[in-house]
Amino acid sequence: METGGFSWTSIAERLPSVAQPAQRPTFKEKMKWTGIILILFFLLGSITVAGINPAALAQFQFLEIVFGAKFGSIMTLGIGPIVTASIILQLLVGSKIIKWNLQNSEDKKKFTSAQKILTIAFCFFEAGAYVLAGAIPPASPNPLLIAFIILQIAAGGILVVYMDEVVSKYGIGSGVSLFIAAGVSKTIILRIFNVLAADGSLPTPDNPPVGLLFTFFNMLASGQAVQALTAILPIISTAIVLIIVVFSQGIHVEIPLAFTLPFGKFGARSWPLKFFYSSNIPVILTAALLANIELIAKMLYSSGITFLGTFDSNGQVTGGLVYFLTVPRSETLLIVSVSAGIFALLGAIYLGRAIFKRRSIRAGAIGCALGILIGIGIVNLLGLPSLQLIDFARVISYLMFYLVFSVLFSVFWVNTAGMDAHTISEQFKAYSITVPGFRHDPRIIESILNKYIPSLTVLGGAAVGLLAGFADLTSALGTGTGILLTSMIIYQFYEQIMSQHSEDIPESVKKVIGE
Repeated sequence: METGGFSWTSIAERLPSVAQPAQRPTFKEKMKWTGIILILFFLLGSITVAGINPAALAQFQFLEIVFGAKFGSIMTLGIGPIVTASIILQLLVGSKIIKWNLQNSEDKKKFTSAQKILTIAFCFFEAGAYVLAGAIPPASPNPLLIAFIILQIAAGGILVVYMDEVVSKYGIGSGVSLFIAAGVSKTIILRIFNVLAADGSLPTPDNPPVGLLFTFFNMLASGQAVQALTAILPIISTAIVLIIVVFSQGIHVEIPLAFTLPFGKFGARSWPLKFFYSSNIPVILTAALLANIELIAKMLYSSGITFLGTFDSNGQVTGGLVYFLTVPRSETLLIVSVSAGIFALLGAIYLGRAIFKRRSIRAGAIGCALGILIGIGIVNLLGLPSLQLIDFARVISYLMFYLVFSVLFSVFWVNTAGMDAHTISEQFKAYSITVPGFRHDPRIIESILNKYIPSLTVLGGAAVGLLAGFADLTSALGTGTGILLTSMIIYQFYEQIMSQHSEDIPESVKKVIGE
């Protein structure tokens, strides 16, 4: 809302911005700009903020995956301000507190302007909060040093805003997605193939490499079967999540369409409504919300306020509300979760085809239940301790948090991003697109789409939320949420490349991606 001479758009127009390309960039140009921004992202992430105490940063590494950040560096904020501003505006607009109609071009421009201004404001707010609350402790209490640290961190956040603009206009996908995928991919590669010892030195027989693959073989060679199993299970669970995401991306509903071509001709095609209709947006927003809650809890705890959470000297949560929003870590839970995932995947692929006539979700649920029982049997066979009642409560509350908020954010996103049935039916009308066998009336098309879109919005949001929560239970590399987001982001990059650049992709690239 703009009143009393205040205008979001007029303020945003005074800010620097990345110009729109004069013509659509080619595939090579998009790859070039995406590569440049990616290199810049990693370089800035390796530059430590001057004047801080790096010894106190390890306890906040949980933020790096969700926000595509590198705590203690210029990239400390990552995409945090962008996502936080988006959450707030989505909630305000979706709940009609701010009455903007995002189908109206003027209101949409206001929304975009407000998001940019709010993001930059959050760069300074979050930088100040991190430093003043002790998350990024200065080396000394000098006020000038504190102000200098805040400015460095805020400047890094603002750089991310403009890097995101460059990728969105000249690269592939968006900077938000790119930074998340890059950070998670780096974590996965280092966790599996890191050849250095735990202290960063070259490995020796007494100080072996910390990469999980090397740990697995070392434990196997020394006869420590349980330790070898727990080393290889995160790699297996990561592969399971990747396969489930790719498999789920193929689930869709085909809507037949007809449209008018030049010279009085008609064309026809089908429009696939994907099961993950709102894509990975609900998980990004839910994970960001959870990370912000945990960060606030740590800041309050450092000030003596403990109702939201209590933490030990290593920054691990030990009580409070946040305790029930974190996953318990144990070998028992890891084995049971991975077993459930393996059998859920096998059930959905094979049992669903053979017995349940392609009802993959039902077959996957049965496979998951069978996998839990088998996992419990393996745990008993290995003599590992059973899960405590409080651990079950934490697992259920964690999964319910992801389920509920993923559904809420999915509904908000679909209704505010122009993906609802009413908006799409109006777009069909503008482009003379109709459904064969029905009159060219947007109300009729809307009624047809309403049979699918609301259900896919809720079910897809719930499924992607549960999948993210389950993946976290399995200790998937890069966190379950991170690997889920990354796999979906990479798949979306592939779809975008093939839909926009199928003609100008080099033959060598086509061979790599199987086209």
